[in-house]
Amino acid sequence: MLEIRAAEIMTSPVISVMSETPVREIARVLLEHRISAAPVIDDGGRLVGIVSEGDLAGRAATDDGTRRSWWLDMFEKSSPTGEGLRTYLERHGLRAKDVMSSDVVTVDEDTPIAVVAELLQRRGIKRVPVLRQGAMVGVVSRANLVAALARMH
Repeated sequence: MLEIRAAEIMTSPVISVMSETPVREIARVLLEHRISAAPVIDDGGRLVGIVSEGDLAGRAATDDGTRRSWWLDMFEKSSPTGEGLRTYLERHGLRAKDVMSSDVVTVDEDTPIAVVAELLQRRGIKRVPVLRQGAMVGVVSRANLVAALARMH
């Protein structure tokens, strides 16, 4: 059996955001596309980072002392902390470049999926951008690996 490569299982085209994309817009993109992260590209189209739900999920204390992700409050008009958070974000202008992880692990499109799986496990990451001659052409996530395994058996 031929070894499966990243290009064969990756998700493409990639939903990405620009480094200047406001945090509120990033949250909307993730929810709208039902994805948990988006690569961040600069004006020249270069991959400069990745922003995930985890990067957005800073914690805000509620009145009863429980902790809640501030980005969830952003979508609830009735949230007691939501209005303050919206004001804070508008004033401080948090953007992708402010919250992204910039140490992005990537693979080449010819990388065997066994290597991709080992990389995800070893680095404790959930997805990896796939490059072709330095340009991003896809993303391989754990879900892509599970789907590939299901097709093999």
